[in-house]
Amino acid sequence: MRGILGKKLGMTSIFDENGKLIPCTVIEAGPCTVLQKRSKDNDGYEALQLGYLDRSEKNVKKPDMGQFKKYNSTPLRYIREFKGFDQSELNSGDAVTVELFAVGEKVTVSGTSKGKGFQGVMKRHGFGGVGGATHGQHNRLRAPGSIGSSSYPSRVFRGMRMGGRTGGNRVTYKNLTVLRVIPESNILIVKGAVPGNKSGLLEIYKQVK
Repeated sequence: MRGILGKKLGMTSIFDENGKLIPCTVIEAGPCTVLQKRSKDNDGYEALQLGYLDRSEKNVKKPDMGQFKKYNSTPLRYIREFKGFDQSELNSGDAVTVELFAVGEKVTVSGTSKGKGFQGVMKRHGFGGVGGATHGQHNRLRAPGSIGSSSYPSRVFRGMRMGGRTGGNRVTYKNLTVLRVIPESNILIVKGAVPGNKSGLLEIYKQVK
């Protein structure tokens, strides 16, 4: 799907024409620079390689710097590939902007969810705890309870819901409605929430009808 890179600026709310309050997310989408053009002859598939957010030259290795110069671009921090673009209309060094989207259409947004570190079963899986707060529970209120290990099978089954690292995963939200497009500020406003924290990298795709 055609798309663009951006970063999450935060959440707000706006009123629609009927006066209903709608929660929404503000995204700075692009501009992205076209780098390499993938072709079926050379790569076996067609796609455009897009770069986003400028980067200091002193932090770029010489081979990478040579690649950026080859594609008529300054050093960029993030590079992703998107399919579905008309390659005859774009060349290396051209810009892809938020004007790719229109108000009312549906988009898919992918990002990395907030990392919450190591969490217990109540926060990670929504467990209710063991028993009540009385009857001599002492320190077992937030425990997972039995995990099924006894004389048989004498092991813990793979996938058992237990404490562990939570968040920091790739998450995709689909069918988000575009509410506003502000080209002069590279702003895209979509209905609802998107994954990740503020300033987190997002991939925004146009959904195919």
